[in-house]
Amino acid sequence: MMEATSCGGVVIFRGKILLLYKNYRNKYDGWVLPKGTVEEGETFEETALREVKEESGAIGQIVKYVGKSEYTFNVPGDIVEKSVHWYLMMGNSYYSKPQKEEFFTDSGFYKYHEAIHLLKFANEKQILEQAYEEYHNLKRDGQWKNC
Repeated sequence: MMEATSCGGVVIFRGKILLLYKNYRNKYDGWVLPKGTVEEGETFEETALREVKEESGAIGQIVKYVGKSEYTFNVPGDIVEKSVHWYLMMGNSYYSKPQKEEFFTDSGFYKYHEAIHLLKFANEKQILEQAYEEYHNLKRDGQWKNC
């Protein structure tokens, strides 16, 4: 069994959530949150910020650690046990440009009820629920600056 660690972000700007649409050779397609593999020498926070920027062009600022999701998947001849560390991030605009090299074909900011419906994976829906609750708490307490 192989182990892999990734980090990603739930980027929120003015109440809307950044999503990416991935279409890999028509075998894999669906809306996801930006995330990617930790590179040698990087902190989890650095990875999350870098991956959000690389995959979407969006710039986020980490507000809070949200949690970790774990899952397994098969690759030829092995099983990968993956951990993903998630951060709530404050976006600085609605700008996004999907990274074509990673097979992202669309991106955008969506209202919560749209985003929760669009997301492909249950574990990402759960992370979004947690992050959005944190966002609401921070906003209620006057600690979220981009409205």
